[in-house]
Amino acid sequence: MRAFPAVLAAALAAFAPLGASPADPAAAADAAVSRTVEFYSDVYTVDRKYRSMLGPQSTQTIYLLGEGSGEEELLWVTGFRAVMVGADGETPISQEFMCHSNLDMNMRLHKRLLGLEREAPDRVFTLSQGQQDVAFPPGFGMPVYSSEPFRLTTQVLNLNVEGEPFQVRHKVTVSFVRDRDLKVKMKPLMQVVANGLVLIDGKDPYYDVPLPDPNTHGTGCLTGLSAVSADHLVADQQGRRFSGHWVVKPGRQVNHTNVTRYMDLPFDTKVHYIAVHLHPFAESLELRDLTAGTTVYKSLAQGIPGKIGLSKVDAFSSPEGIALYKDHEYELISVYDNTSTQDQDSMAVMYMYALDAEFAGAR
Repeated sequence: MRAFPAVLAAALAAFAPLGASPADPAAAADAAVSRTVEFYSDVYTVDRKYRSMLGPQSTQTIYLLGEGSGEEELLWVTGFRAVMVGADGETPISQEFMCHSNLDMNMRLHKRLLGLEREAPDRVFTLSQGQQDVAFPPGFGMPVYSSEPFRLTTQVLNLNVEGEPFQVRHKVTVSFVRDRDLKVKMKPLMQVVANGLVLIDGKDPYYDVPLPDPNTHGTGCLTGLSAVSADHLVADQQGRRFSGHWVVKPGRQVNHTNVTRYMDLPFDTKVHYIAVHLHPFAESLELRDLTAGTTVYKSLAQGIPGKIGLSKVDAFSSPEGIALYKDHEYELISVYDNTSTQDQDSMAVMYMYALDAEFAGAR
């Protein structure tokens, strides 16, 4: 079996290249102490079409300095990158076969090590079609300890190619800085997640809002059909059930989700990086500050001409940041345009990396 058919080489041109960060003094200073470590997924055989979340996948436990590397030390994660390659680990492959690369941590252990009280998700990063890398602004990072295990989960997607089976794998790179190497203190980032939802059952399509008022809480999400089993549904404290992975019928769909309680901001902060996870046929994802009546950030998505898939999804990066307020109401607006004749699956997630006012430094 060949590692990949020749026809796939042409697909590479449909995807934007992964560019290097612009050179500046701050970036150069970071580069002097920056380290990278690479990990490879299992080799996946692609022998048919796979929709999102249904392709071959695997999970492995990784450590940034290796398991049992010695004295525990503070590290700063500054970037995450995942690309599709051939079975040899190097041959370039079209990124259309990327379903996702997820990096998760043990948040209970992480909170204990860093002395944190706030609730936070286990998910650190998700990369998918259209965005294959995250690079925080120079001087910013997520603090972790070298003893912390991470779970790296990778999965394949194939919406277009039929014929001879071929093999692919994920090549994943994590960038980090050792605290002991720093000349200037890093600014700590935490993750804040806003997830688009549809109501599956229950009254009032507002996630965890007891008495919704459209003037305050926005339009409310659509009533929809989950694209996955009931095991994956999200329940709120009001007894409603929602799905974050839903079906888009042929045609255009605009979905509003009040994400204030989902984000659960512990304090006022500023977001300095935003990564966006969308599925094919997406047009945009926008976070609105309903209290201020302003757009926090709007990401645009580009499809692949003549194919099903995403070639580019906009991300946000800024040393100055954008303000987020604990007492404001926020709404996530996803736009999909299903130009096919079949039902398609969708997700809409903003991963925001905001300044962590709770982190006080090493133990």
